[in-house]
Amino acid sequence: MNPVENLEYNSERPKLIIPEYGRHFQKMVDYAVSITDDEERNKVAKAIISVMGNLQPHLRDVPDFQHKLWDQLFIMSDFKLKVESPYPTPIREVLEQSPEPLEYPQNHPKYRFYGNNIKRMIDVAISWEEGDLRSGLEYAIANHMKKCYLNWNKDTVDDKVIFNHLFELSEGKIDLAKKGENLTESDQFLKAKIVKSNRGGTGKKTQRNMGRNKKRHK
Repeated sequence: MNPVENLEYNSERPKLIIPEYGRHFQKMVDYAVSITDDEERNKVAKAIISVMGNLQPHLRDVPDFQHKLWDQLFIMSDFKLKVESPYPTPIREVLEQSPEPLEYPQNHPKYRFYGNNIKRMIDVAISWEEGDLRSGLEYAIANHMKKCYLNWNKDTVDDKVIFNHLFELSEGKIDLAKKGENLTESDQFLKAKIVKSNRGGTGKKTQRNMGRNKKRHK
């Protein structure tokens, strides 16, 4: 008999239910299903669970690890295995249920350059009682808004623009223009941004120069 003629290709074999365990493991499960004697079938099922645990020793201390193994055993048997499990037998319909669709936040802020977190910060500030703590938070929010505005729009912005945006986003509950506040100067934010960008560029230039020096010395 020519052994080449008896070769089996995976494309001709039944599809594995849980491929991670391999085909030999699937054959063990199929054999357990075919056993007619209840006592022998339970014995083989426990032996299979033991081998499954040995394949993943790093998960032995994980809570419900044994429960997971028994669920996988029933799944690999296509729910045909009838044994005494220490855990409730999984139900096919429950496992095959599609999860409920997640509700993603559909935020379309008018001033997108501020980001969604600004509105949350404003809502927190509004919920606080009037006082120094709230005033400090309102001022910090306005300064952050000015920084965001400069990052995405122009090289300068009048504080009145920021105050108007904050007044609008807070639904008229935060009015820093009325309090006569002055925010950090625009050039301070821009100077910090330039220093940060230069630091990143300097590192790359240094690496390039080092590479050139190495080539010269070769």
